[in-house]
Formats: sequence, structure tokens, C-alpha cells
Amino acid sequence: MEAWRLLLQKYERMVFSIPRRYGLSADDAADVTQVTFTILVESIDKLPEDSKLGGWLTTVARRHTWRLLERSRRQGIGRYANLDESALSSADAEALERWELGEWLEQGLSRISEFCRNLLFALYLDPEQPSYAEVAALLGMAVGSVGPTRMRCLQRLRRVMDE
Repeated sequence: MEAWRLLLQKYERMVFSIPRRYGLSADDAADVTQVTFTILVESIDKLPEDSKLGGWLTTVARRHTWRLLERSRRQGIGRYANLDESALSSADAEALERWELGEWLEQGLSRISEFCRNLLFALYLDPEQPSYAEVAALLGMAVGSVGPTRMRCLQRLRRVMDE
């Protein structure tokens, strides 16, 4: 039970943030988070020993977010029900552009180390906006190394996104 609690503590906010970045409500994001962790429980024995759990959870959450958005569009309910790119208002166009940019960023983040991904998420994407001291404690590193490590991780991210 302690291992599960630690796993949730480490990944729950990350998983919850994915559907929120796509514009889903907090309730829908909670549903996607629940489905994602349910699938983890069901698949835990099938995951390869060397699998990157953060990346795997991100992929599952993203796919279920897309399914929920597509179902909403098909059924004619919700914010994205009538998504017609030619008829988008400027606010909707900006939201769609942020969505695409977020997807591009997530692809880049999935190609760097889990440590760098966690550090950059904590510093730039975490809605709680933790301090350097909190980030250092979360990742088990010295506070003075957060800044230099952040720069190295950003450089790695920049390199993979330029490829």
C-alpha cells in the first residue's frame, strides 16, 4: 500500500494536468486520471521491467483525453462538439494552437530522461508552482543544483525538439 501511495504522490498531478491542458474540466480530468491509474493496475504485470512509467502514464492519459474529446465532438456535447477549424473564433484558434503546442512539447518531453521531465514539469507546468526548495526536496537534490540542472535539461529538450 505504501508503494502505491508513493506512486500516486509522484505521478497523480502529472496525469491530472494532461487533460486539463487539453481544456477538459476538473471533473473530466479526474475521470481520465482514474481511468489511467486503473489501467496501470490492470497492466502492471505486463509492463516491461525497463519501461518508463512516467512516459507510459502520459501516453495513456493523453489517449483517454483524446477519446473523451472525440466522443464529445461525435455526440455533439461539450466545448469541442462542433470543432470546425475554419469557423473557430480567435479565442478557440488560440486554444487549439496551445493544444497543438502542448502536444509538441509533450512529445519532446517524452524523449528526455524521466528526471529532466519531472524537473521541468515541476518548474514550469505544475499548477502548484513549487519553490526551488520544494522541487529539490521532491526530486532529492540540493537546492543549489536546481538551476544548473534546469539549464542542462532545457538544453536537452531543445536538442530533441530541433531534431
